[in-house]
Amino acid sequence: MRNEQRIPTRTPESRAFAERVNVVMSLTAQLNALPYEDLEQRRSLITRIFGGDVPESLSILPPFHCDYGLGASFGERVFINQGCYFLDLGGITIGDRVLIGPRVTLSTAGHPVEPAERFDFLTHAPIVIEDDVWIGAGATITPGVTVGRGSVVGAGAVVAADVPPMCVVTGTSVVVRKELSDPV
Repeated sequence: MRNEQRIPTRTPESRAFAERVNVVMSLTAQLNALPYEDLEQRRSLITRIFGGDVPESLSILPPFHCDYGLGASFGERVFINQGCYFLDLGGITIGDRVLIGPRVTLSTAGHPVEPAERFDFLTHAPIVIEDDVWIGAGATITPGVTVGRGSVVGAGAVVAADVPPMCVVTGTSVVVRKELSDPV
């Protein structure tokens, strides 16, 4: 992944991340249990999840799931539909007038691909969604990706490379990128 950073596991930094995940999971559980019409409490919980003020024009429909909260920022008139997952340790920047369909996953974190390293590090890289983007239902955006201004990510797409401005991308595919060493 482009711009990948690593956090060693079993360190104070990784423990602080895990503690924040516990807090945010509790807050999102509270958010998702609220009566839909309780907009004031929903706004309060969203502010706590993201660690501060968010634009008044931000609309997030529950259920919503987030693991860290402190890595996300939002432009004006952002709409996030039901059932979305934000794993934002690496940072998620969402521009103005962005539409995010139901069940979209924005995942900035992972683990090294080499089996011998998987339990030793958390990896992360930022996701940037530029202005006027529409991400269709069930799409997944992977760490280190930028979706360019005005583009559309089709429903169910898995995006593992930057999307140029003003284009439509669709589909999923399996491409062997490299061979891994066998730890056995």
